[in-house]
Amino acid sequence: MITKSTIRTTAILAAALALASVARADQPLPPILEGIGVDEKLGQTIDLDLTFTAENGYQKALREYFHKDRPVILNLVYYTCPMLCNLVLNAQTSVLKQIPWMPGEEFEVVTVSINPGETFDLAQKKKAVYLSEYDRPAPGWHFLSDYEDHAKKLAAQIGFHYRWDPKLDQFAHPAVIMVLTPDGKISRYLYGIKFKPLDVRLALTEAAAGKWSQTLDRILLFCYHYDPQTHSYTMFATNVMRTGGVFTVLLMGFFIWRMLRREQARSRISAAGVGPAGPAAPDARPSVSESVVSEKGMVPAK
Repeated sequence: MITKSTIRTTAILAAALALASVARADQPLPPILEGIGVDEKLGQTIDLDLTFTAENGYQKALREYFHKDRPVILNLVYYTCPMLCNLVLNAQTSVLKQIPWMPGEEFEVVTVSINPGETFDLAQKKKAVYLSEYDRPAPGWHFLSDYEDHAKKLAAQIGFHYRWDPKLDQFAHPAVIMVLTPDGKISRYLYGIKFKPLDVRLALTEAAAGKWSQTLDRILLFCYHYDPQTHSYTMFATNVMRTGGVFTVLLMGFFIWRMLRREQARSRISAAGVGPAGPAAPDARPSVSESVVSEKGMVPAK
């Protein structure tokens, strides 16, 4: 039986969990991470004339990797990163293996080092590692190194904020990949160290503006939209789910109210001294109509 104490305990636990989540959200960042993050600049166009050093040692402008009919996945890393960059590249490689398209045909991938001290030979070695892991043809995956601090300019244009930490001898930076349109306009940011194949496919389809994607994906874009709070594609049915969630809360409130009312009624009955089976049945005596009144008293009727 649900009692008042059970209901109170449940409510207290729920409130405690809510307060704990708020407290976690309000915890301050370590000093090195202050200012590190992403300032989304959706719809803005990057400078395609920025020049970088390609894996072959020659300087190339970004526009050489942007083609008329192909969106571009862009990520900023550095090749000697001991941890986070590898996790991002591993996740990117993993998700690319799960989609049926090939870099160089349906889309391009441009990986840029933010470390000005890294040379093209490091980019070349890093490319060999990840193409081996990808284990599929990928003529459109390019690993570039910085040239004349253009990586810093590119990072500012896409809102990618990072900082060098001299104590740790490494860069502090966010985990994110960007998807750009064929003409260099920022279309989407995908965050984390694990990416969903559906998110990547829809982001590429969105960036390509339906020029090369299959009909199925164009339909999916009507069923899904990008939620900036979760940094993922969610169904438009989310609003319906929210409505259903409100209804559920109201239903639970009504249920709790009924339980409380029933318990209060039982308490009043107990206080009145009446058992749970209800009031006692009346004595089974014959009624006046079933008896004959005589001078000697009540005599059952014959």
